[in-house]
Amino acid sequence: MVENIRNRSIELFKQFGLWLIPSLFLLVFYFLPFGNIIFTSISKSSSSFFVVLLTVLSSQNIRQTIYFTFYQATLSTILTLVLGLPSAYLFARYDFKGKSFIRILTGLPFVMPTLVVAAAFSALIGSQGWINTLLMNIFNSKAPILNLSHTLAAILLAHIFYNTTIIIRIVGDFWSRLSPQLRSAAQVLGANRIKSVVFVTIPLIMPAILAAAILVFIFDFTSFGVILILGGPKFGTMEVEIYYQTIGLFNLPTAAVLSLIQLFFTLLLTIIYTRLSNKISKPLSLTSTKSSQNKLVSHKSKFFAGVILLLLISLTLLPLISLIVKSFVSSYYIDHSINNHLFTLDFYRELSINRRQSVTFSPPTTAIAVSFIYATLTVLFSLAIGLPAAYNFSRYGNNKINKILDPLLMLPLGTSAVTMGLGFIITFNKSPLNLRASPIIIPIAHTLIALPFVVRILTPALRSIQPRLKDAASVLGASPREVFQRIEYPIISKAIIVAATFAFTISMGEFGATALLTRPEYTTIPVLIYRFLSRPGALNYGQAMALSTLLMVIVVIGMVVIEKLRILDVGEF
Repeated sequence: MVENIRNRSIELFKQFGLWLIPSLFLLVFYFLPFGNIIFTSISKSSSSFFVVLLTVLSSQNIRQTIYFTFYQATLSTILTLVLGLPSAYLFARYDFKGKSFIRILTGLPFVMPTLVVAAAFSALIGSQGWINTLLMNIFNSKAPILNLSHTLAAILLAHIFYNTTIIIRIVGDFWSRLSPQLRSAAQVLGANRIKSVVFVTIPLIMPAILAAAILVFIFDFTSFGVILILGGPKFGTMEVEIYYQTIGLFNLPTAAVLSLIQLFFTLLLTIIYTRLSNKISKPLSLTSTKSSQNKLVSHKSKFFAGVILLLLISLTLLPLISLIVKSFVSSYYIDHSINNHLFTLDFYRELSINRRQSVTFSPPTTAIAVSFIYATLTVLFSLAIGLPAAYNFSRYGNNKINKILDPLLMLPLGTSAVTMGLGFIITFNKSPLNLRASPIIIPIAHTLIALPFVVRILTPALRSIQPRLKDAASVLGASPREVFQRIEYPIISKAIIVAATFAFTISMGEFGATALLTRPEYTTIPVLIYRFLSRPGALNYGQAMALSTLLMVIVVIGMVVIEKLRILDVGEF
């Protein structure tokens, strides 16, 4: 009895010890700045919080913004499911040539910076995009014929492009690990093919579908860069409205109320998502993915695969190819002499030329170097904080503490980046944490965003370690250090590399908080891209395409590393 109490006390002490660093990080760098900016914003109003809340909600423009935020997120999620579910079935149940390449290709958009996604669709469907260029040449028109920029269609296309891989990976990976024998058993018991799908397969994969749909909705709900570039002044979400109220009007009380509304719904969705994720992490009747997949033999299966793959490849490649080609093609020389759409490197050369002699000019080489340094620090911070949290989740499962901290860990993903940026500015500008002038504040902000992904990549890898392996090593005389070096580390090393690569790519593309926190001499690549996109003129547009292409190449390399080293049959998004 006494021994049991002692062992429980030791385990509880270990659990609290593992949560110490992640909890302190969230407390200091998330809850403190967020609470500070909300309190400061509300205190600037002469009215109470509830009066400000009623005032905000009584505004027709604000209500329309809130409605549109939910509307576009819901519509984007439904359309993503329409393409994602058939794709998930294809990847789960069939093995075909080029499958690994297609999987990498479909994963590219998700790790792509939102500004690059917006720039890619601008290059394809914008007023200067290839579709309009082709139509203008066909119909001999000087004005854009089909301008999809600043339309709901552009937003929806970008969101589908961005989030389809979530459905493929969460639903498809779970589906591929369900034993086909379950459906066969139902058919033996008298169920036909339709009934076996309706009453066996769908109920089993429904938690995965709901989890994926909620995660897609969260990303669409908090979308910023895509809406800012492709939505324009006509379409604005709560995130864009927070940015406008803060930067444009400096109306902090309204921005604070909108941030709290957004955070409330994000927290609610995050709690539901974590509950569903726990359900799909241990599905019934697991099997190897290879044993559950068939070759594309019948004409029906080949036709189905061909249609789905054509849609996926077109959706993924057309915007990216348009972006790359736009960075190499110009309708004029830099000296303004006419050159009818010939290949040129002018936009890449112009990146290093300060034609306006601006004091805030930052050459791309500096921006790339700064982004690499920030990304490297983000990797180190994310692993140092994420490993203890992931070990806790894998060791102690879904106890009460973990159930509370798991959704809290994901909160930064659904919190307004503008609000967090301002929170950092007003919180860390005085002792004892005077970080406002320090470049270290950027990788700290990036770590908040990367941490949830790092933890969810490392947790299933740590869970996959069989306890009997460690017990056997201990019985044979291995010390805890040797157990880690010889048993645990070889198993989780690939997951650590994948998590590090994911954190690196996220940091390279982060824009929201960085736009507020970055200093002119330490500009990052996404901030520089936005500067070019926000300025008029074909030269600035071409430079944005060129810089976006460079950033895309970096992300592609990272995605290849992630896909090659990911742990098969073990995954959590």
